[in-house]
Amino acid sequence: MKAKEFGYARVSTIHQSTDRQIEALKEYGISERDIIVDKQSGKDFNRVGYLSLKENMLREGDSLVVKELDRLGRNKQMIKEELEWFKANGIRVKILNVPTTLMDCEGQEWIMEMVSNILIEVLSTIAEEEMLKNHQRQKEGIDIAKSKGVSFGRPKLQKPDGYEEVMDRVAVGEITAVAAMRELGLKKTSFYKLRKLYLTQQEVLL
Repeated sequence: MKAKEFGYARVSTIHQSTDRQIEALKEYGISERDIIVDKQSGKDFNRVGYLSLKENMLREGDSLVVKELDRLGRNKQMIKEELEWFKANGIRVKILNVPTTLMDCEGQEWIMEMVSNILIEVLSTIAEEEMLKNHQRQKEGIDIAKSKGVSFGRPKLQKPDGYEEVMDRVAVGEITAVAAMRELGLKKTSFYKLRKLYLTQQEVLL
């Protein structure tokens, strides 16, 4: 079966236009019937058109053509993984604004292998740098928030008024745990957490 070229265009919302991308793909030589369009976010690859391309249309020896790399997606690590999948399945990815991916190297497949490896390696480096930057920004944000008195994590369980007195009565069998929960206005989980704390404190006192 003769190898085919498929085009892929994507915008993030239904209100955006794919005309510019489609025109560029057509100018390159892709038939409009072979251009798949998605109007979904690029945060992951769970898109109807894209999945249809991967699962039902593209075959070994075919090419997937996009105007720009970020039309595939915006998560660099995920793009890297997709490019590795295409490479493993013998599918070439051509990016119109990256001319080296468009070179015809018939009989010199090693050149395209090299270009593909470089692209994957560059994306891997970018993904790692972005992850480190995000972690650093997150840490800086937490540090600033903490300096302003903002606390993180689940709020500490507050002891209700009369907590120790009620727990003492439960300990000697004067009232049941259910009655204590009702009296203290606590849910079962909260009650038993405080109950555990109470028993620990009693052991320390002993």
